[in-house]
Amino acid sequence: MSDDFATMTPRKIVEELDRYIVGQDKAKRAVAIALRNRMRRQKLPSEVRDEIAPKNILMIGPTGVGKTEIARRLAKLCGAPFIKVEATKYTEVGYVGRDVESMIRDLMAAGLAMVKAEMQVGVKEEAERRAEERILDLLLPGIKKPEEPLFGGASYADAAFPGQTQQRAPSPMLSEFSSAANAASGAGDSREKFRALLRDGKLDAREVEINVQASNPAIEILSGNQMEEMEVALGGLANMFGGKRKKKAVPLSEARRIFIAEELDKLIDPERAAEEARRRVQESGIVFIDEIDKIANKEGHTGGGVDVSREGVQRDILPIIEGSNVSTKWGTVDTTHILFIAAGAFNVAKPQDLIPELQGRFPIRVELEALSAKDFERILTEPKNALVKQYSQLLSTEGVELEFLPVAVSRVAEIAAAANSRTENIGARRLTTVMERLLEELSFESPSMAGVKVTVDEAYVDSRFKDFAERQDLSKYIL
Repeated sequence: MSDDFATMTPRKIVEELDRYIVGQDKAKRAVAIALRNRMRRQKLPSEVRDEIAPKNILMIGPTGVGKTEIARRLAKLCGAPFIKVEATKYTEVGYVGRDVESMIRDLMAAGLAMVKAEMQVGVKEEAERRAEERILDLLLPGIKKPEEPLFGGASYADAAFPGQTQQRAPSPMLSEFSSAANAASGAGDSREKFRALLRDGKLDAREVEINVQASNPAIEILSGNQMEEMEVALGGLANMFGGKRKKKAVPLSEARRIFIAEELDKLIDPERAAEEARRRVQESGIVFIDEIDKIANKEGHTGGGVDVSREGVQRDILPIIEGSNVSTKWGTVDTTHILFIAAGAFNVAKPQDLIPELQGRFPIRVELEALSAKDFERILTEPKNALVKQYSQLLSTEGVELEFLPVAVSRVAEIAAAANSRTENIGARRLTTVMERLLEELSFESPSMAGVKVTVDEAYVDSRFKDFAERQDLSKYIL
């Protein structure tokens, strides 16, 4: 963390966000300060650290201006567990649907996947070696492999197949290889010859029969703690009886991938991974709650029915944001220090329409501005993942060189901005609609245009948008 604290200053965080998001400086500064405060908190003594709660953020702005992208990029920047949820998917207690605590379970699952991926990097080489030995056992069942000591002095046979003795018949499609190899040299040499063939990829297309974990369709008939308890119970039974497995014929390349994944799971301590994931979730987890304005009671509407349900969801979310203990199948998670970023367009409801207690839990409010034609120009070219770059890279796979002149980019930005002003304003998402229409014919014909260079200028754009130039009719470009 010391290295991060030295390098990830608020100014540096904003600069990193600028690589992907155009404008919205106020929102970037707010999240940069929130992230920096989390780093500052980690450097304090434990008795002081526990008293400092994160300053949750409420983003207010129309759709497509970068609210979700700012939160997503922030999480990637600091390597924190992150999930995006929609407030409209939750129901209050007593109604059928997702309960609000499931967002913390989803965050814990995301954190666990992140920790496992990091832990797998250190043992990947060993997992690949074990998978290779298992494949050779399949190909050469009659040839005894040399016993190699592994971790703790155990042999490979003990590690790969504990308590199991498997007799396999020789694979018929490989019998000619096996007999030739055995005739030429001893058993050890045959195994090494097959190892060389395997590493060269010469056996990848061969089919082998392996035992794989049978996947049972999951049906969520309960919710909340009941569902968690059922998952834990069923998981324990599966572990007790070894789980249900089935035979499956797959190419050798696919068998290698399956074996590597199984060996990676064996080499990782699940309890240690779960504990580290829980620590990260509690200390640095980020939950982005989108469409929070959709659960606000609109001013002047205080009737029953759906309004009661909206307020109920708000009241259920409140203790999660304030700080409470949520039971998951990986242990209890304390939400006190999780950072919550809520967002909404608030074009009908207002932030003041949220219940006062929930408003108080989002002390930092930032308004994101609607995007202009100039912003669209920058979005098309400046970010690392700019649309113009993406389309150029996609068509380059067909051997087509695509070049956008600056005047063409300006024209596309003007059309997108005009479409937003005359119809529903969907922000930067309009650019994808316009670009798809602009390059529709080229994308269709590109497989037969290898070696051709296409220059997109203002005339090219206007030729694809004649109805816009003549009648200002944008109905066919509406999402």
